[in-house]
Formats: sequence, structure tokens, C-alpha cells
Amino acid sequence: MGGYGSGRKFGAECTEDYQSIDIRRWQRDGYLMPGRYIDCQWSRYGEKISAINAKIKVGRIRLIYNYRRNGGEWESLDYPVRLQTTACNYGGVRYWFTCPAVGCGRRIAVLYLGGKIFACRHCYQLVYKSQRETVDDRAARRANKIRAKLNWEPGILNGNGWKPKGMHWLTYDHLVATHENYSNQLLMGITAKLGIVTDRGL
Repeated sequence: MGGYGSGRKFGAECTEDYQSIDIRRWQRDGYLMPGRYIDCQWSRYGEKISAINAKIKVGRIRLIYNYRRNGGEWESLDYPVRLQTTACNYGGVRYWFTCPAVGCGRRIAVLYLGGKIFACRHCYQLVYKSQRETVDDRAARRANKIRAKLNWEPGILNGNGWKPKGMHWLTYDHLVATHENYSNQLLMGITAKLGIVTDRGL
């Protein structure tokens, strides 16, 4: 079984920079049955860099993995994470992790490995990448998301492409109009930063 060798990367404060486990995905995939084992692996450029085992028990999950900090000695970890459930509006239940960090106990869907144990983002003071975005960053990201749906090359300066084969014209027109709005937001932000006067400002 792989392990974790670097500890927390100080200076990287976004949730996307850390390995995580998401109980919503486990529930959706039907993994939350007592007695079942889950093998989680993470890879980079096609090469496995770490892994954990999780054993499902009634009311809790056992996390099992190896850990070392800053190249030190490997340590075998095996600890429980309590589960909670809440009722869904249309029947059934939704599962949650209980953050195992001392003094926390938050009901949470995702736990992050920001140190020795998996804990919630609040305990590791992590933020979502979108929370650090500027208005221009957000417009660029959303424009590129639409460009991906349209099979266009990323970047608004690369111009617009054609309607994808099989896409309804109504859907296409809506996506293009939304893309145009985000593109205008981004261009206005860029011109403002550069101090460029546009016709709209005259």
C-alpha cells in the first residue's frame, strides 16, 4: 500500500491541492455497506503516488494508510471516522463524515489530508479555489467551461468555433450568448487593468 511522504504543503491553501475522500461519491457508488473494503488511489501523470484502505463498519469507517512527514520514518495509521446520517426529502438517508480532528466533530462530506490525518477543510484552513478567484479569473474560467462544451480551443482570444455536430441550435445559441457575456466581462477587466479607454468610456 502506498503512503504519504511530504506532509502538508504550506503555502498551498486550496482544497484542490490536497488528496481527499468524498462520502457522497462512496454512497453513490454503493460502497457504504458494512464489511466492505474500499481501496483509494491517487496518481500523477499516470503513476500511483499514494493510497489508503477504508473498511466500512456500522456507524463508522476505518482509515488505514502509511504516513511520514518530510522524509521521516513511515508510520502506520489506523483510526475510525464516525458516520452520521440525515433524512433526504424524498426518502432514504444521506451519509456524512464526522471530522475526526480533536475538538472539531463537524458533519462534513469531504475530508482532506492536509497533515497526518484526514480532517475537514476548516481544520486545515483550506479554501476552495473559486474563493480566491478575481472577477476576471471567474469570467475566464466560466468562458472556458463553455468553450469546452462547444469543442472550441481554450482562451477567448482564439476566437469562436463552429456549432458542434448534433447540438441543438437553441442550446448552441444560449451557450454562445453566455460565452459572449463572460468574454465581455473579461475584456472589460483587462482593459481596466491596462488603463485602456474604450468607446464605452467616452
